Amino acid sequence: MFTSNIGRMRFFLYSLGLSFAEGVVIVACIVGTIGFEGLINSAPGPSRQGMAGAVLVFSLIFVALRGNIAWRRSRDANGKRWIVWGYIVLSGFFALLQAGTLLVINFGDPESVPGGLNLLGLSIFGLWCTILWAKPVVGSDVDDLISTFDFDGPMPASSGSSRVAASAAAATPRGTASAPRVPPAPQPFGRPRPAGFGKRGL
Repeated sequence: MFTSNIGRMRFFLYSLGLSFAEGVVIVACIVGTIGFEGLINSAPGPSRQGMAGAVLVFSLIFVALRGNIAWRRSRDANGKRWIVWGYIVLSGFFALLQAGTLLVINFGDPESVPGGLNLLGLSIFGLWCTILWAKPVVGSDVDDLISTFDFDGPMPASSGSSRVAASAAAATPRGTASAPRVPPAPQPFGRPRPAGFGKRGL
């Protein structure tokens, strides 16, 4: 399950699902430790260590999951390994900076937010787009669609084959109607003899 190749569609859907799940988990970590009110009103430092530690642990778990799907997508497209490893390493750094930002941020001072966090996020997004749009191996998109939408039966015939079959079906009665008619039996020469009973030789 965690080793098979994945195409563009599944990589996009998996990434979207992981981002949403990570956001929910981070919110749950904040609410379950000091709460949003405690985060805003608390002073940066030791009072936020439990919250920042929980966010860091779960963020690294999601980094590992993202690295797994990025590796499977890159293998599907025969991508370069340094792109995948760069994506994983930068995602790990982003998780560390994100937890550190929650630990030291002062909501009354906007300049306390590290400026490199946004730049690092843009770099990660660029690598993610590179992995997403990598040219897949021939036929992998079809397999990806089949596995995504669970096609159990055979693939439908193309429209060109359908038109050929319809033309052949329409031409069948026309060919039958244009078959040559059987001519009637030839009539004997002369005046035909009247039917009925009579005397022979008269």
